[in-house]
Amino acid sequence: MADRSATLDHASPPPRRAGRARRLLAEPRVLLAGGFLLLLLIAALAAPWLAPHDPTAQDLMLNEIPPGWSPDAEPGYWLGTDSLGRDVLSRLIWGARVALFVAVVSAVCAGVIGTVLGLVAGFFGGWADTIVSRLVDIWMAFPPVLLSILLVAVIGSGLTSVILAIVVIDWTRFARVVRAEAMQQRRMEYVDAAVTLGMARGRILWREVLPNVLPVVLVLMSLEMGIAVIVEAVLSFVGLSVASGLPTWGGMIADGRQIIYEAWWVMVFPLIALVLTVLSFNQFGDGLRRVLDPMARR
Repeated sequence: MADRSATLDHASPPPRRAGRARRLLAEPRVLLAGGFLLLLLIAALAAPWLAPHDPTAQDLMLNEIPPGWSPDAEPGYWLGTDSLGRDVLSRLIWGARVALFVAVVSAVCAGVIGTVLGLVAGFFGGWADTIVSRLVDIWMAFPPVLLSILLVAVIGSGLTSVILAIVVIDWTRFARVVRAEAMQQRRMEYVDAAVTLGMARGRILWREVLPNVLPVVLVLMSLEMGIAVIVEAVLSFVGLSVASGLPTWGGMIADGRQIIYEAWWVMVFPLIALVLTVLSFNQFGDGLRRVLDPMARR
């Protein structure tokens, strides 16, 4: 048994965690985008202490106050207020909690489902591959945003419904890519060595193939988080996300659109936050791909 373990360890690709960590720290996209996302995460988690005002508190005497640098600004309202006198900065910070929660939970759930199905289809092939491939083809035939709006409209609004809609739609992204990676790993020498040693195929899949597919899954999860932020913003824009009154970036953009000429800041600031967050997720994922994908480093 000791000889078999030694042979299998020798056949498996050696881990290079230290080298990958150094390359991650040397990648500007990972540092800049990751730094912004880290600050956003800290702000979201610390929203009860960072937000200067109650994000749902209304004061019609303070409606549409301009940002702090304006001559007509009020002290303590750094980004102004909306038409109901609610502090824009506080709503922006609390809206980040909703955006990041949806992004992380939906990306992880979609990633787990898609990765499992993609691994099974790509490694075992046969009828499993046929079923998963047909499911992916059917799912991807529908426009994702329209399908998510339809699903939420059917099952009802709410944060759980938004996450469920994103997971139901976007697991196909993971399944398709992981299937291709699993098929490629299946032809590697370390898999042949494990089969020769009598290792069960299921154990080979989870103990040997999965670790080599995980870097691709991490990149996909980062990109998926950006997509989830957009989908949640679209659904909250049309009133199908969280309960009315709770701060979301899409809801703030919808409110600001109606008063864009009187109070431009109500729409512009959440729009900037949305664009920067999605761009950071995409750049972070691209940086991960450049570091973890050997083909991208050539």
